[in-house]
Amino acid sequence: MARIAIVGVGAIGGVVAAVLQRAGGHEVVLCARRRLDGLTVETPSGPVVLDATVVTDPAEAPAVDWVMVATKAYDAAGAAKWLARLCAKGAPVAVLQNGVEHRERFAPYVSVESILPVIVECPVERRTAEKIVQRGPMHLKTPDSAEGRAFVALFAGAGVDALVVPDFTTVAWRKLCHNAAGVLPTLLLQPAGVMRREDIGEVARQIVRECIAVGRAEGAQLGDEVAEAVLAAYRASPVDSVNSLHADRLARRPMEIDARNGVIVRLGRKHGIPTPDNQMAVALLEAMIQGAA
Repeated sequence: MARIAIVGVGAIGGVVAAVLQRAGGHEVVLCARRRLDGLTVETPSGPVVLDATVVTDPAEAPAVDWVMVATKAYDAAGAAKWLARLCAKGAPVAVLQNGVEHRERFAPYVSVESILPVIVECPVERRTAEKIVQRGPMHLKTPDSAEGRAFVALFAGAGVDALVVPDFTTVAWRKLCHNAAGVLPTLLLQPAGVMRREDIGEVARQIVRECIAVGRAEGAQLGDEVAEAVLAAYRASPVDSVNSLHADRLARRPMEIDARNGVIVRLGRKHGIPTPDNQMAVALLEAMIQGAA
């Protein structure tokens, strides 16, 4: 049994909490900005009503065995406010966020050795303040290390595909390829069905090809076929599905533009690799945000 704190109880944090609760044997502490009353996670195997300790003040957070950060990638500083007390006994920090810079985001706040990057794949939407809908299975992938194996063990019997991988860099960049293409439905304010258009599909391929090139420069093993695989995955998803970037824009929340597309542009410049399609997508989305403000 472990005492596990989840920092950020949004869509992913809520599903992780539900999974751990359903598995049993753990004490789960939810670290949230406000009280959670009657939060239900609709999982593929049935609804789970979260029943865990909720803490809304970082000054009142207890020391735990594990910290799982599931906030948005841009809110590392906000999540870090919880870490001093949660990690008082040396708890490792598993970062369940989008992007490829998990360690870089939290290195200013905790030792790099204690940071465990985790790639999450799970179709899920926060429908209301009280309801999260999980539309498919959850997959968790982390580096093959002692901490990674201990993390995976927490999910034993939970019905989750949690595993360690020998080449985490490739896994992270492949996920980024998928996330990068999601900027198109967000710009168009249309669900995933728009990716079935041939013209939009070709733009998606170009966005992913740029990500592949930069990922290779960063050490990822990505074949040319990844672009077609990403597009096929979008086209196979429900036509009404909405990715998290799109959902945040609809709700007028901050968006993970830098973690999903901006990082491709930044690291592309570092390696001298042109990324015009991602650069244009970032510029358009940021201009729209500023215009709306």
